Amino acid sequence: MTPQAICADLLDFTADPGLADRDSAAVRLRPAHWLLIGADGRIVDITPHAPGDDWHKHDHRGRLLMPGFIDSHVHCPQVDVIASWGTELLDWLTTYTFPAEAAHADPVLARAAAALFVDALLAHGSTSAVVMPTVHAVSADALLDAAQARGMRLIAGKVLMDRHAPDALRDDVEQAERDCERLIARHHGQGRLSYAVTPRFAATSTPAQLAMAGRLLARHPGLYMHTHVAENRDEVAWTAQLFPQSRSYLSIYEDFGLLGERSVLAHGIWLDDADRRLMVARGAQIAHCPSSNLFLGSGLFGWGQAQAEGMAVTVGSDVGGGTSLSMLRTLADGYKVQALAGQRITAWALLHAATAGAARHLRLDAEIGRLEPGLVADVCLWDWASGPVAARRDAMALQRLGGAPSATHVPDAAALHERVFAWLTLGDERNLVQTWVAGRCRYIRTA
Repeated sequence: MTPQAICADLLDFTADPGLADRDSAAVRLRPAHWLLIGADGRIVDITPHAPGDDWHKHDHRGRLLMPGFIDSHVHCPQVDVIASWGTELLDWLTTYTFPAEAAHADPVLARAAAALFVDALLAHGSTSAVVMPTVHAVSADALLDAAQARGMRLIAGKVLMDRHAPDALRDDVEQAERDCERLIARHHGQGRLSYAVTPRFAATSTPAQLAMAGRLLARHPGLYMHTHVAENRDEVAWTAQLFPQSRSYLSIYEDFGLLGERSVLAHGIWLDDADRRLMVARGAQIAHCPSSNLFLGSGLFGWGQAQAEGMAVTVGSDVGGGTSLSMLRTLADGYKVQALAGQRITAWALLHAATAGAARHLRLDAEIGRLEPGLVADVCLWDWASGPVAARRDAMALQRLGGAPSATHVPDAAALHERVFAWLTLGDERNLVQTWVAGRCRYIRTA
């Protein structure tokens, strides 16, 4: 690969900016800087000076370059039922999700759907993701193969469900274990892929299956665990009836050896104080899914309380409960959810949770999440505005900034925040210009 050089306004984070500090020193803006990407797809240097003629140059001064977003919870097959009307979680699964997922037993359909899905992630500015396919091993193979073909960092594994699901979506403990072992051997650690042991949620696995999932994690250090927890009050009550011996919904996963520093649990709205302490003790993370929580009416996640208690929080689109693969739209909903919960959080907190923060909590911060020499060049180029209203709003923000940032005019974080917050709130995939994965262009806007 020819070495690449991209000039733009580079924005990333050197540390956690906190939830409410608009003037955080962790925000790093480098206007009109060149990001140099070597032939191996890693960042070589960042400099204000144009490189020599041996670099393939992309001059995008005045545009924004950021690390690619990391979507920490999303469902590949649910693209087919995104924006489906009118039910809460448990009914929504039965009415829409399970019928859509049953179709992915067909290898041809699974491969086509996986290709569409990963290309859609890239076209929305997400270069990495933690993904649920379906219970079918062919669905996991298709998803991981599609990511591998594009050089993406992807974490996924066959969904485990051996009860409370339609016949076409139930596995059994022995066959599921054999499938997982084969999938782990084939995909885990290959390229940029990692395998996740994936019980859908506690209610759809028997104790025997959850015990098997725990054995897989113990047998293969370095695997992830991906599931749901405490999303909906009815789900919490049902789960308590199914597992009366466990102290709480979260404790079920602890009881079966499923909580650790590579455990990603979506939602976590209805956790209690003891649950939050357990999350911190185990180093597990909550994938906050604000768009889905609003759409399904599940509740308001208390990010401020979680942060105060030391919990790791990342952000997931949760398509198809979520209504867009765009992390910008998802993050804007995250702001609204916290506002309803009585907490005003900054654009910095939101963007950090979907870039450097997610990378750190996934134990991938030596690879992705920041614009640093040595890290993989998973980067996205953005327009500051799309459409006349956003352009006007951006112009007003620039006016208050005293003009566009430059080498001689680098605004402080508090001054810059207005512009970035407006971009985040008004932006979506239409703002995305180009996506690079490991230095290779994998998406470019054509209109």
